[in-house]
Amino acid sequence: MTQAPGPAEFAAHEHAHHSDVSGGWLRAAVFGAMDGLVTNIALVAGVGGGGGDRSLVILTGMAGLVAGAFSMALGEFASVDTQNDAVRHEVDVERAEIRLHPDAERAELAGMYEEMGLTQPTAEAVAREVHGDPELAVRVHITQELGVDPDDKPSPWVAALSSFLCFAVGGIVPLVPFLLGSSSLVLGLLVGGVGLVVAGALTARFTTRPWWLAGLRQLAFGAIAAGATFLVGALIGVNVAG
Repeated sequence: MTQAPGPAEFAAHEHAHHSDVSGGWLRAAVFGAMDGLVTNIALVAGVGGGGGDRSLVILTGMAGLVAGAFSMALGEFASVDTQNDAVRHEVDVERAEIRLHPDAERAELAGMYEEMGLTQPTAEAVAREVHGDPELAVRVHITQELGVDPDDKPSPWVAALSSFLCFAVGGIVPLVPFLLGSSSLVLGLLVGGVGLVVAGALTARFTTRPWWLAGLRQLAFGAIAAGATFLVGALIGVNVAG
């Protein structure tokens, strides 16, 4: 007969580490890096397609980098801060509901547990124990109903800083050849394309998607944006020159 693991075995077990998937730094960092790459690849393609020289490409790219980094950071801060305020509001609403209608709320929680697969007696027993502590009941209801942990809200400052830094890093990549003295639009786009593949491949470690598929997907996104802005630049550049 197999012996159940004892306290020593449980203590020796190291729980698997989970990545941050709750909308904190990871989402902001990935979004910032990809947006920085795609934005400046597109800007380089558009200015180059319009006949802009190396100096104009650098000026446009750096302006786009600074403007985009601040825009992303401020947007992330406002978004996460608003989300946290919304969660706090829902916590207040749920706390009032539990105070005013405790039996109905307890029955609602028991029903949720039954839907998860618990038997009715077990679900009702768990719901009674949870509601024995009003603050615990609030946290459990919010987690079950909204899918968020009210005690583990993402930091708007972390999201903003991650977004700012990663946008700046992504945005500088397609400008590197020009900053080093090259005037080749093709080289700048190639370097940007490599950056997209690498960035996409890195995100695959947080997902179930193969690294090569994630990299090619990001490359395709960048190619679409670069193609569109190159066409716009070429059309406007020809018209202005004429």
